[in-house]
Amino acid sequence: MSIFVDEKNKLVVQGATGHQGVFHIGEMLGFGTKVVAGVTPGKAGQEVHNVPVFNNVGNAVNETGADTSLILVPARFAKDAVFEALDAGIKTVVTITENIPFHDAMEFVHYAKYKDAILIGPNCPGIASPGKSKIGILPGSIFLEGDVGVASRSGTLTYEIVNSLKEKGIGQSTCVGLGGDPIIGTTFIDALDAFEADKETKAIVLVGEIGGTAEEDAAEHIIEHISKPVFAFIAGRTAPPGKRMGHAGAIIARGKGTAESKIKAFEKANVKVAKFPTDIADQVEKYS
Repeated sequence: MSIFVDEKNKLVVQGATGHQGVFHIGEMLGFGTKVVAGVTPGKAGQEVHNVPVFNNVGNAVNETGADTSLILVPARFAKDAVFEALDAGIKTVVTITENIPFHDAMEFVHYAKYKDAILIGPNCPGIASPGKSKIGILPGSIFLEGDVGVASRSGTLTYEIVNSLKEKGIGQSTCVGLGGDPIIGTTFIDALDAFEADKETKAIVLVGEIGGTAEEDAAEHIIEHISKPVFAFIAGRTAPPGKRMGHAGAIIARGKGTAESKIKAFEKANVKVAKFPTDIADQVEKYS
């Protein structure tokens, strides 16, 4: 099995005719994703890799039965794009776009909950279930079908850790990039619960970073609700005090959100915390 997406998802790509849209539609099709439509206003009738392009999501849904959307539009259009997808009946929205205004994200994250839809992101690389589907910009070559679930706040660290798992022959059930912004849709807790319920996921890897309390909250949730083994890595443990990191969510305030506090919380929850990204694969291998 997998979480959030599988081979049944029918994907519409918003921003299909831009450079990123064209490239990643090709990559997703190569991975096996059912990309059924693209959307770019004013470009109806065109095709991208034989995928039909529509002027709006409503038309795409009516013509193709799309139920999932990938948001690849510029930040200033992202809120409207997410609202358009949700209003068209889309139930899974993956928002890759970064630099989305804080209040825009607040609005569409809340609206997705109101619409009872899954929202992944913003500012994330997407989600991949090897052997089934990839929605986003994750490089398909790093994945191997298997039983380890991965949830991460960091895109590039996700690639490094998943690739190291693959090199040791350890496959993944689903890898979900949560995003590095302060306001996101799907959280560590959402992913943990989904992996816990997935019978084919045997172990879970969390990739966190300094800033916020997502990892501390996840650790408390693990103690109460998660029975499967969990492994973790925290990025930013060597960050100089007061130094602003790359992600908008990597902000430490009043001593909270430090690498030390997150590591202590995970250790209290019996989560094995790796010192280096590639150590994750060694830890999982020992468990298996």
